Parts: sequence; structure tokens; C-alpha cells
Amino acid sequence: MRGLRAGSTLVPDEEGASMDGMNDADARWLAAAMHSAFFLLVLGSAVRFLTRHDGNPLAPWVLGFTAALVVAYGAGLFVDRHLAWLTVVLALWVVLVVLAPSFAWSAIPLLVTGLRTLPTGQALALVAVITALVVVSQNRLADGFDPNPTIVPIAIAVVTAAVITYMRRQAERLRESERRAGVLAERGRVSRELHDALAQGLSSQAMLLQAADQAWDRPELAREHLRAAERVGAANLSEARRLVQDLAPADLAGATLEAALRAVAGRAGVPVEVRIDGVEPPLPERVQSTLVRIAQGALANAREHADASSVVLTLTYLDDQVVLDVADDGRGFAEPAPGGQRGHGLPAMRVRAQQLGGRLTVESAPGQGTVISAAIPLETP
Repeated sequence: MRGLRAGSTLVPDEEGASMDGMNDADARWLAAAMHSAFFLLVLGSAVRFLTRHDGNPLAPWVLGFTAALVVAYGAGLFVDRHLAWLTVVLALWVVLVVLAPSFAWSAIPLLVTGLRTLPTGQALALVAVITALVVVSQNRLADGFDPNPTIVPIAIAVVTAAVITYMRRQAERLRESERRAGVLAERGRVSRELHDALAQGLSSQAMLLQAADQAWDRPELAREHLRAAERVGAANLSEARRLVQDLAPADLAGATLEAALRAVAGRAGVPVEVRIDGVEPPLPERVQSTLVRIAQGALANAREHADASSVVLTLTYLDDQVVLDVADDGRGFAEPAPGGQRGHGLPAMRVRAQQLGGRLTVESAPGQGTVISAAIPLETP
């Protein structure tokens, strides 16, 4: 929890609400309730004092400090509230409690504010001081022995402090859980990026270098393979830089989705026929990036696992969705058992499609090739 320093901004209704894990609407509602309760309690205490102590020489002082308390508290609704503001409001309230014990109960909103904004240790110390003042003031009003003026304020303070402290700690646990989930999600994202982008390029480069080594006695062919490997390496370097910067795939830089897919197909390491069906509508960058990444992963699977001799990549624009199909003539595979997964590529592609509200399907059988199809809605969630 953040401590309060002199001159630091203190916003009990909004900052405290977020501290308890509330959204903006909850914070505004709670702030309005606390402010209204404070003004009503102060007004009720003033009316009670005037009606029960008519002619009391302290009445002008009570009214003066009441007005000062209302003005000081109200000023905090229109300007940034600082630790000095809370100190002034509490000091005015203490003076009023000394002059008129009936003002003790107007401290409940201040108690809640302190609990929700101060560090836990300081907040509990403030609760103890306020509770002690309330107990003393209520016993001054009691006629004879009555345990309630002592027991009730302490019970209210203990319950309030326990509930708000529990809420703060739960909010801390929730934020820590969300942080961990975010870390895991980011690790998964980086893993998918590495698999779909860099791994494909490195695999293609390795294949080209092997081909150059096998064709070493044919210099022209070997040099052609080496130049191709150099181009793939340069593209991979650009992809790595963009991955570090969390940008779109390098092939999308200044290019259309069709051009990016053709560039990916050109580095696939197997012959790829690219087909475009329909007119490309304006697509969000995230959708284009996802389609390129899925194409990279599907082509990498076709080359590395399916041992395909040819691949057909088809991009189809429909009225409500865009569909990417990657069909190869490779060895195919049997469907895994329920809950099973084949490597990292297919699960990563499936996650990418699902993140945009789409779906990824795989049709394959041993000896009959594989078709990977990704359908992304044009209006993504």
C-alpha cells in the first residue's frame, strides 16, 4: 500500500475504491454515499445540539466550527485532497466532539476514509484514536452506568476495520493473481511468436544451407542457395527486431495482407500456391498479424512434419469472416486422443484464432495430407 506524505494527493473515494478492487461506477457510488452520510451526520449532530442545549454559551462556537468543518470537507470535493486536508478535517471534528459530544458519530465516514486510504498501520492507529474519542464523548452523554456507549463504538470500529482491511488484502491478492496471469499470457504470446516466426525462418535457412552443401560441386546452384539463405536470415533478423518491439510481422510493414502471405509462402521451403478469393476489406492490424502468423505456423508444419511436396494457401473473404486454408499433400496424421496435443504449433495457432473470436480446424488422415483452416470474424471481440 502506498503511504501518504505531506503534499501527496489524497483521493479517498477514487483511490480507495480502486484499492478495494472496485470499478469506476462502484467508486463513484461509494464516494457519493460517504459524502452524503458525512454531511447528514454533521447536520443531525448540529440540530441535536441546538435543540437540546438551547441558550448554551458554546452554541456560537459549535456553529462556527460546524460551518468550518463542512467547508473544509466540501473543499475536498472540488480540489485535490492532500494529507493536510485530512488533518484539518480531523482537527475540526475533534474540537467539535470536545464542545459537543453528539458530533462523535459524524466521524464514521472519516474512519472509513482513513481505513481505505492510509497504510494499514497508520489507518489502524487512526481508528484507535477516533474510537477512543467516540467512547469518551458517548460516556459523557450517558446517564449513569451504561456499557453500550463503550461497547458499541468499539464493536463498530472493529468490524469496520476488519472488513475494510480484508477487502484491501483481497484486492492485493487479486492484483497479484492478475499480474501472474499476465506474465503467463505474455510468455505464451512470446512462445507463439518465436515458434511461428523465427523458428520457421531458421528452419528454412538450415534447409537452404544443407542444400548448398550438397550442391557444393555445382557453384552456381550452391551460391543460389546461399543467397536465398542470406535473404531468409535478413528477414528473420527484421522479424526478431519487430518481435522485441511487439510490432506486426515484418512482412506486413508497408504491405497488404496478400503481399505478406505471398512473402511468407516464398520462404516456406516447399512450393506454395497462393489463392485469393474475394476483395480484401479493411482489416484490423491484429487480424492481419494473426492470419500471417497462422500461415507461418501451418507452412512450417507442412515442411517440417508433413514432408509435403506442395501446399495450397487460400485466403477467402466472406461477408462476415475471413478464412485462411492451408492444404498440403504430406503424410498426414491421425487425430490425437481427446485432450492430447501435437507439439506446439497447432495449439498456438488455435489460441491465436480464439483470441479474435475465431476458430481453427484441422482435417488430416495418415497418407492423405492435412488441411488447416482458420476462420476469423470481421467484427472481432
